[in-house]
Amino acid sequence: MGPLDRYRSVLGDEEIETIRQLARPLAGAVVQHVNSTAKGGGVAEILGGLVPLMRDAGMEVDWDVMEGDARFFAVTKAIHNALHGVPAEVTGEMVQVFEEVTAKNLGLVRRDADFVTIHDPQPVGLVRARDRGRARWLWRCHIDLSDADPRVWALLRDDVERFDAAVFHLADYAQALSIPQFMIMPAIDAFSEKNVELPPEEVRSVLERFGIDPRRPVVLQVSRFDRLKDPLGVVRAYQLARTWHDCQLVLAGGGASDDPEGERVLQEVVEAVGGDPDIHVLSLPPESHRTINALQRGATVIVQKSLREGFGLVVTEAMWKGKPVVGGAVGGIRRQIIHGTTGFLVHSVEGTAFRIRQILTNPGLAHRLGESAQQYVRGSFLLPAYLKQWILALLAARHGGRGVSYLER
Repeated sequence: MGPLDRYRSVLGDEEIETIRQLARPLAGAVVQHVNSTAKGGGVAEILGGLVPLMRDAGMEVDWDVMEGDARFFAVTKAIHNALHGVPAEVTGEMVQVFEEVTAKNLGLVRRDADFVTIHDPQPVGLVRARDRGRARWLWRCHIDLSDADPRVWALLRDDVERFDAAVFHLADYAQALSIPQFMIMPAIDAFSEKNVELPPEEVRSVLERFGIDPRRPVVLQVSRFDRLKDPLGVVRAYQLARTWHDCQLVLAGGGASDDPEGERVLQEVVEAVGGDPDIHVLSLPPESHRTINALQRGATVIVQKSLREGFGLVVTEAMWKGKPVVGGAVGGIRRQIIHGTTGFLVHSVEGTAFRIRQILTNPGLAHRLGESAQQYVRGSFLLPAYLKQWILALLAARHGGRGVSYLER
């Protein structure tokens, strides 16, 4: 059974057949995806699930990763932060590094592709390798550009407008561009190691392996150690909440090869925790998907207190597992959490602490939020829905659609 047909048990036969019919005009089409890391971070996770589904739907799909050194990824991290609206300096020397690494990777582009999809700012300059042949080029932006530094955005805009279309998570992120723009929200793979059902004894074993008491409530945040995920804010919120309710905090995550700040942020978190035995800081390798799954299933409350967020796959993962989620009211999290129905949106450390306390003291509320969250994910944020939107976007790009297009689910 192929990866798409596995979803018949979750979504029904009719939905899967609809997707296969939509994909028929793309049978045999060569699709190339390019990003900057094969492991770590949401983009790699999304591509790891999307590529097999696109192949199962009849397309010939490659996923390639551009090569860069530490200098390049320091530059692209600064660009990433600036595009999120965080102050960051991008100097002429940094732009030169970006240009040099881009030039070295131009040979990565497939000349026989029907569609080339470039993910995020790091490889955006590869569009310079395009010719005026049959390939349609799409820039897939996973970043919230609604508050982007205009000077840094200006550095990328000329390259972006060489594409045939741009793809964003939300309409809020759309820019004034001369090319069509499509809105596609990300999704998760219900059958991946990170989301598949686990036996209770495995969940308990993982908690105990890390010294987490499965008999006491667990507050969990899973994310890269990144300042924009605000792990220090999560620590402060937990410290406030536990004055009212006995609980433990787990901060689980790791780094990505294109994020050079991760190790520094991890050390800041360890210093802030100061040896508190009830706060568990877990630096996990990128392939720890089943471990993260078990931690999420063993948690009582899951937090994603991001300060900026393009979408936040970890929120969807937690909701799929029927967990109440407290998330920062930013970016795509605002589209995943329906406040008071599938979780709570928060704006501060104090607000986060209040919602954690509210959920811990009301098991009935926790159950209701988790149940609603799981149903919302089933209807909106599983990979077949994402595949369907990609099929529509490729067809629209092939036929040269203009303006901002909303590909709703």
